[in-house]
Amino acid sequence: MFKGVAKLVSRKWLWPAIGILIILLIWPMLVPRFYVYILSLVFVTALLAMSLNLTVGYGGLFQFHHGAFYGVGAYAAALVLTKTSLPIWIGYIAGPIAAALVGLLIGWFCVRLSQLYFGMLQISLGSLIWAIVFRWYDFTGGDDGLHGIPRPSILSSSNSVYYFILLVLAVCLVALYIIVKSPFGATLQAIRDNPQRCEAVGINVRRHQLLAIVVATFFAGIAGVLFMVLERFVSPVLLFWTLSLEIFIMCLLGGWFTFAGPMVGAAIIVALRIFVGKYTQYWTLILGVILILLIFFLPEGVMGYFVGKFKPRTKAFRE
Repeated sequence: MFKGVAKLVSRKWLWPAIGILIILLIWPMLVPRFYVYILSLVFVTALLAMSLNLTVGYGGLFQFHHGAFYGVGAYAAALVLTKTSLPIWIGYIAGPIAAALVGLLIGWFCVRLSQLYFGMLQISLGSLIWAIVFRWYDFTGGDDGLHGIPRPSILSSSNSVYYFILLVLAVCLVALYIIVKSPFGATLQAIRDNPQRCEAVGINVRRHQLLAIVVATFFAGIAGVLFMVLERFVSPVLLFWTLSLEIFIMCLLGGWFTFAGPMVGAAIIVALRIFVGKYTQYWTLILGVILILLIFFLPEGVMGYFVGKFKPRTKAFRE
């Protein structure tokens, strides 16, 4: 036991991680409320990008419309809270469950296809969900969305919302890390690298891919609920394909063969969208330029580049 504790303490990343955690805990005491909101939004987006990375980076699946499950989670929770008299926490639980069920349904069809056809079918089905939400005014509010979503009294201030989101993010990151480092995570990476060989040794490839989609969409649903808690409204923009493109670029920018890469990419994209958006309305053009530069000059992403500098190349891709 003591050897295990000593090994953990001796790890190089442990003390920097503790330092970052301390900074995050005291952040609301150091900065104005606007920057507390920005970091809360970064947390939500980081969780969404991490959930996508489970299927794209570790599973090799063409999950091109992951934002649809983010929106499903947000809308499911919002509808429970605005259309029923159920307790607020029931709505928060309903969000990720609804996202996982939709992920199971869509994934069941998509895993029967391969590569690009997988992505095209998911974009089509995700766009269908967006169209339903956008047009169903009586139930979803249509393009106006749902506003004034209630919060529990414990989340009445911006600081309490910040700490709630930080706590949920920490728990989800631990869970995702355990999943990635588990035998299931190793099998998923093996399927990504060589699905034919995995089938030859008796691994049920489709079952593992479907399970990965369900797990990823569950965490995307949690991110959707956190967004609803932060903003107190939801709109069809959460389900639109442009958001899915942004999430995909976050994984690319941060490094989709690394665990922490999508968080770095999410922080960069959210910060650019907020601060650059103050000076220009052509944010999508800038996003396209970022994607082009990534493909040509930084294909492994920011974290992938630095990991490759300090570790052997093969180990960098395993991490």
